[in-house]
Amino acid sequence: MARILTGIQSSGTPHLGNLLGAIIPAIKLSKDSKNESLFFIADMHSLTSIRDPKSLKENTYATAAAWIAFGFNTEKNIFYRQSDIPEVTELMWYLNCITPFPMLTNAHSFKDKSSKVHNVNTGLFTYPILMAADILLYDADIVPVGKDQKQHLEMTRDMVGFFNNIYGDTLTLPQSKIDEKVMTIPGIDGRKMSKSYNNFINVFLPDKKLRKQIMAIQTDSKGIKESKDPQSCNVFKIYTLLASDGDIEQMEKNYSGGNYGYGHAKQALYELIIDKYSSERSRFNKLMDQQDLIENQLQKGAKKARIIAQSVLKRVRAKVGYKNMT
Repeated sequence: MARILTGIQSSGTPHLGNLLGAIIPAIKLSKDSKNESLFFIADMHSLTSIRDPKSLKENTYATAAAWIAFGFNTEKNIFYRQSDIPEVTELMWYLNCITPFPMLTNAHSFKDKSSKVHNVNTGLFTYPILMAADILLYDADIVPVGKDQKQHLEMTRDMVGFFNNIYGDTLTLPQSKIDEKVMTIPGIDGRKMSKSYNNFINVFLPDKKLRKQIMAIQTDSKGIKESKDPQSCNVFKIYTLLASDGDIEQMEKNYSGGNYGYGHAKQALYELIIDKYSSERSRFNKLMDQQDLIENQLQKGAKKARIIAQSVLKRVRAKVGYKNMT
């Protein structure tokens, strides 16, 4: 049996890119009876950028609601909040003490902001070490990651090598899993869909707000009568990630045939999202209206997660030379 671990930051309600790139593929993996899945909300990572306690709490519930709404079985698997597992910060310290400083300076999460280093907090600098602790604390075998997180997973594997070389075989070496089909989800401006770019589509918005967001997708200036190239259109690129082969083929014909405007394509995308995610949108809203149910699920998951975490940390403490807690 493979143990699969996935985490997602609570930096806001998961958008379409999060759903297609991380949440839906991870839930699919969790439904395989050969797998054991641990999914967590990385609310400690979110502190590198979020300072408002109310927002952090609301974002955590919204993230949890999205996972549950899309079918993650919290009874069969383990679903928890990162900050409910204090063992992760202790393991992080042990990893801090064996990780070379230059390795962290090469991390994308740091280099992307290093031109304004005075704005880089230490949490952002050591982000890869906390991520490694998240993974190694549970003896994870497989970690589904996006292309932007691949480097951090490789750094985690390096940390395993450093630690095991010093203390002997202690930490499990994880493998990354990248879905090549949905490696990058385009946003409404054509760049990678991201909250930091404010170019995302939030499928959980009320109908009118969702439609307004989709209608804001950037396109070229070709008129309604002109033939259009679907492959260069942001609307079409997003549509192909959700639609059936037959609908995609028809949309291509609409583009090339003329007398079909971008407004028509955006409306078709809007209707597709409304239809495709109708039940998930309904479940999400019900959960957000009953956040005590979400909290209950997270607390139950934390109890199960800590059993594994404490077992691994006991092994690590013994190898380092510390007395284990009783």
